[in-house]
Amino acid sequence: MDRKEIIMMKKIIAGAMAAGILWCSCTASVSALPQKQSSMRDITTAQLVKDMGIGINLGNTYESCGDWIAQWGDGTPESYETAWGSPVITQQMIQGYADAGFDTLRVPVAWSNMMEDNYTISDKYLSAVQEVVDWAIDCGLYVILNLHYDGGWLANFPTDKENCMEKYKRIWTQVSDAFADYSDYLVFESQNEELGWESLWNRWGGTEGKTNSYDLVNEINQTFVDIIRSSGGNNPQRHLLISGYNTDVELTCDSLFQMPNDPAGRCAVSVHYYTPSGFAILEEDASWGKMRSTWGTDDDYAELNRNMDLMKTTYVDKGIPVIIGEYGCPKKNKEEESVRRFLSSVCEAAYSRDMCPVMWDVTDLHYNRSSCKMFDDTLMQQLLAVKQSGETTLTGDCNEDGIVSVADAVLLQQYLLDSKSLSETAATLANCNGDGSVNGLDLAVLRQKLTA
Repeated sequence: MDRKEIIMMKKIIAGAMAAGILWCSCTASVSALPQKQSSMRDITTAQLVKDMGIGINLGNTYESCGDWIAQWGDGTPESYETAWGSPVITQQMIQGYADAGFDTLRVPVAWSNMMEDNYTISDKYLSAVQEVVDWAIDCGLYVILNLHYDGGWLANFPTDKENCMEKYKRIWTQVSDAFADYSDYLVFESQNEELGWESLWNRWGGTEGKTNSYDLVNEINQTFVDIIRSSGGNNPQRHLLISGYNTDVELTCDSLFQMPNDPAGRCAVSVHYYTPSGFAILEEDASWGKMRSTWGTDDDYAELNRNMDLMKTTYVDKGIPVIIGEYGCPKKNKEEESVRRFLSSVCEAAYSRDMCPVMWDVTDLHYNRSSCKMFDDTLMQQLLAVKQSGETTLTGDCNEDGIVSVADAVLLQQYLLDSKSLSETAATLANCNGDGSVNGLDLAVLRQKLTA
């Protein structure tokens, strides 16, 4: 550098050090874990979804349902928790998801379990779910909390709309109140796969009733947003996940499906991916389809990319984030390598298009709830490789726009002065000198990089 550049660099470092002095009493650790109850960060839903990385479902657990559970169980939340084969969930199990490398845990829930009069959710059941949410957030996981199949009562919406809507409103009013003060590491999801009714419209039988079915889906999703936004705590700004039409890719990309009006502008859309069904669903031949034991042909990849491109162009490219709330396949009667290939390929296809993929899992499928580790370490390494390959190497890209510019230095200075916040990914990128914390020294390095 010449004398002029040296003088300029000294000024930059001096300014950065001054910012560092102002910040020294509250230096932000990149590895700091989120707090369950804290203010909402000043980040978009797209930034949040990016930070949610890759996820896994706590399947066949709190969404277990059936009258026989009440009849034969002991009346405790654990009797439902274990009814479909899961052991009692422990803090160690939840920590194991984070240790394996997942960033997000989706917790499906049947809120009708142990429900009292007037659709009042049992305090005991709510507390059991809340404990798991607490454990997950404590170990750094994002949590998606939904209303799942829940015994199938949502199928009655077309014929008993008044009662179904009342139950739906009561559930989300109570859940939103119970979790009102939780941070933005908790995301509410409006429903699972049940929004869309063949009793109104059969996609294979023409268009009669199609508009009616879509209108009802849109109305329920709007009701969900209205309930959350009118509740207290952090809920007016909480990031929300809107269930697509039967969470089907093509049906959710139909123009009749409409995202709700949201005054906060903080909604993502959810679809599920079990395509082709012969591989991703069937373990043996059925009347409606033939089971496939392998996956990975050129046509398979083309179909996957076509579907993911459809979600990207319909939503992501228009500023609406996407979460693949479920994707997966069984292992029974499947070639082991095809299972790995399918799961890692769906994960990569979604993640590379800025969507968050959340793998479906149940007891003894992919994650061992006894050892608190994945059964297949090779599969886990493939999933982690997807995330690692997608991570930008642009150190200093504080606003995550893919380039390092003066705008990043401005944002970092605002962050150091506590007037702006950074996502976890952005905080990692802001650690320009690699010492594990974000402070004035990083601003000096970034400014040096910009003037080099």
